Amino acid sequence: MNKKRIAAAVLVLTAVGAGIWWALRDRPVASDTLVLYGNVDVRQVALAFNASERIGKLLVQEGEHVRAGQLLGELDTRALALQLAQAQAQTRVREQALQRLQAGSRPEEVAQARATVAAAQADAGLAHEQLARLQAVHQSTAGRAVSRQDVDNAAARDQVAQAQLDSARTAQQLVVSGPRSEDIAQAKAQLEAARAEAALLQHQLGEAQLKAPIDAVVRSRLMEPGDIASPQRPVYTLAITDPKWVRAYVNEVDLGRIRPGMAAAISTDSHPAEALAGRIGYIASVAEFTPKTVQTEDLRTTLVYEVRVLVDDQADRLRLGMPATVRIGLRQAAPAAR
Repeated sequence: MNKKRIAAAVLVLTAVGAGIWWALRDRPVASDTLVLYGNVDVRQVALAFNASERIGKLLVQEGEHVRAGQLLGELDTRALALQLAQAQAQTRVREQALQRLQAGSRPEEVAQARATVAAAQADAGLAHEQLARLQAVHQSTAGRAVSRQDVDNAAARDQVAQAQLDSARTAQQLVVSGPRSEDIAQAKAQLEAARAEAALLQHQLGEAQLKAPIDAVVRSRLMEPGDIASPQRPVYTLAITDPKWVRAYVNEVDLGRIRPGMAAAISTDSHPAEALAGRIGYIASVAEFTPKTVQTEDLRTTLVYEVRVLVDDQADRLRLGMPATVRIGLRQAAPAAR
């Protein structure tokens, strides 16, 4: 009888123990370290020429490290260089024309204009005297010594000489006054247009060079010399080496245990014993993989939130897409309030 009671008690205790194990088997065990799994991520830049022209040369290959401002490639700029030289020569022509107008008339030109006026004035005086003598003879001889036609011809020569004198005087006035302000303004506008055209060609010549915008690694080389480049066709894809981060996901239960700025250790399969230092830089405010139906208490625990852990990778060991393990110590002091 006692043996039966003992056996029954053992069975009861076994059942209770099994029930307790069944109830606690899926419950997370409290730990001082949170372990997350994710992949290395970096930002990328697609570089393209800002002009449509044949590629002259490309200077770097996949895997090479490039510095900000480093020349990566050039377009064929022979035709553009000739156009720039032509525009610069035209600019110099416009500059000389404007300087000539602004300087005004030379003293020699003024003296020449005055001499022309004096000569025209002498011709006009001579023509007028000849006309007066012919008219007097014609009147005194009643037309016998000088005909009316000779008088008319002399009168015509006198008018021509007077007109030439007036023209010479006007020309002298123009020489003394110098160029009109409108002509100077027109020359200035033409010079500005020539300079703008030269500056545009100089800018296009600069756009024919492809330079690295930031320190990075050449991830892919998509075109070759001889190809026709355009702003819509990338030539290189660069992977930015700093910053690097691990994109991981934390469930809703552990979400309240972490905060931005917490230190973390990142390890990879290739260097499992050499952890890299890092810190939490970003925690998403929106859950991913949200169930479509109304969440029950159990379903709510399946929601995950993206976490970006920034990594200090001075040795450049991490590569895009590499699996990584993130360990976060949960007993870190909170930063002091400011």
